[in-house]
Amino acid sequence: MAEDRIPGQDVARPGPRAVERSSDVEKRQISNEARLIRGAFRAAGLAVGTAVRGTEWAVGTSVEITKQLTQAALDGESSADIAERTGAALRSIARSALGVTEGSVREIVSYVPTPTGAPQSAVTTGLVRSATADDLRRRGDALLARSADVYFTEDVHPAYDRILDQLAPDEARILRFMALQGPQPSVDVRTNRPLGIGSELVAGDLTSVPEQSGVRYPDRSRHYLINLNRLGLTMTSDDPVVLSRYMVLEVQPVVEQALKKAGRVPKIVRKSLRLTEFGEDFCHTCFSING
Repeated sequence: MAEDRIPGQDVARPGPRAVERSSDVEKRQISNEARLIRGAFRAAGLAVGTAVRGTEWAVGTSVEITKQLTQAALDGESSADIAERTGAALRSIARSALGVTEGSVREIVSYVPTPTGAPQSAVTTGLVRSATADDLRRRGDALLARSADVYFTEDVHPAYDRILDQLAPDEARILRFMALQGPQPSVDVRTNRPLGIGSELVAGDLTSVPEQSGVRYPDRSRHYLINLNRLGLTMTSDDPVVLSRYMVLEVQPVVEQALKKAGRVPKIVRKSLRLTEFGEDFCHTCFSING
């Protein structure tokens, strides 16, 4: 009864306020799929806004991407598929139309949300995979359009930025050493056969360049040289350097072990390790050589 209520004590009354709190909770409980789709549209809008400041092709492509995402949402595609499609589209626009760096591509793509449980590599990978010939042709046409644009300037080769991401600190030391010291001696150790017929390679491209440059991990020297060659920065030439410079190399442990393996009267083929023209320009552009 109302008369038995203790003064100062409030009685909890279920009413409109309880209903409002429940409604607020329901509004806040947005599904992961809804958030993903909404984030995808925001990312596509970001790509459109950025591309407007670039080329007309990029604008048209961004609008088309937005249409595709809208249709995908209406068709009920999964959130993972929409995220993957959006990430690929943004990478294509950023790298082909705008010519931005790898780091910028990762920053743009990271704007796209990733659904719970979806593999990260599906969205954040830095590789661009052109699925069709039309995609390749559009990217190629975009490059040609930039080459014909008299207002477009490119101070350095665009590959330099990505190459720096693929270099170990020790590899940078090797490059600086070679940029300062020039071509270095390198040898192959082969078995000796009459007239060279049937001669077998025991160890190839042996050099002491990593040790001379002061690498911190000498046991990785072979891998360093392979990576530098893969990137087109160094090359092995059949042209030897001054003969006296091989005397120090041929008494190194790695060469002596190969000579023992080669058997009696092993054969040494003297070559040289050099920077390519591309590697020389890379070193003088990316490192403080003269300082």
